[in-house]
Amino acid sequence: MAGLIEARARAVDFLRKSGGGIGVEIVVNVVLPYVIYDQAKPGLGEVGALIASSAPPILWSLIEFARRRRVDFISLFVLAGIALSLLAMLGGGSVKFLQLRERMVTGVIGLAFVVSALIRRPLIYEFARASMKRNQSAELAEFEAQRENPGFRRVMTTLTVVWGLGLMIEASLAAVLVWNLTVKQYMIAGPVMGYGVAGCLTLWTWLYVKRAQRLGQARRAREAEAAGAAGVMVEPSQ
Repeated sequence: MAGLIEARARAVDFLRKSGGGIGVEIVVNVVLPYVIYDQAKPGLGEVGALIASSAPPILWSLIEFARRRRVDFISLFVLAGIALSLLAMLGGGSVKFLQLRERMVTGVIGLAFVVSALIRRPLIYEFARASMKRNQSAELAEFEAQRENPGFRRVMTTLTVVWGLGLMIEASLAAVLVWNLTVKQYMIAGPVMGYGVAGCLTLWTWLYVKRAQRLGQARRAREAEAAGAAGVMVEPSQ
């Protein structure tokens, strides 16, 4: 219960600080695509209008990349996502298949997460490390020093697998929605589901990491206590 209360407090604080940015994201990724599709459909048709509606999210991603003016792991991953999105727009087919190809990008990224965990190069570690470098975090050296720690690697691997499976599930659910909703309905329901999945994964991540930190602190305390007790037992024989 205490963890959930703290999580809620952090969420409120996050919204207070980042509410403007979240609003921009919603406008760019939901409102503008919907409006563009609605206005362009009479002249361009469904497929042409859907391709046109993808312009704001892609342009926004490119603008954000140019604004940050740095090339790191996160930037390269974003560029890869943009490239996959552009590739999804190529080729023929109906509007449904176009939507499905676009959603496959999320599934491919999720699969990349799972594969990275299987080959013992969890992507979550690379994302966290790149984020700390961006923010010039004082904890970066300590974070990197933990890389070979079995418990730390287990946490990074678990996080990567769960996020990968979550993204793959999101892509599967999106495919179901594509086939059962109109284009306009999906342009609202799809992002809502996407933000919902991301929110659930983020909350789970925070709770899981906090739990792992508590367990790690308890384990270190037990080890220190055991080491102290062993020293007391050895001292008389000296």
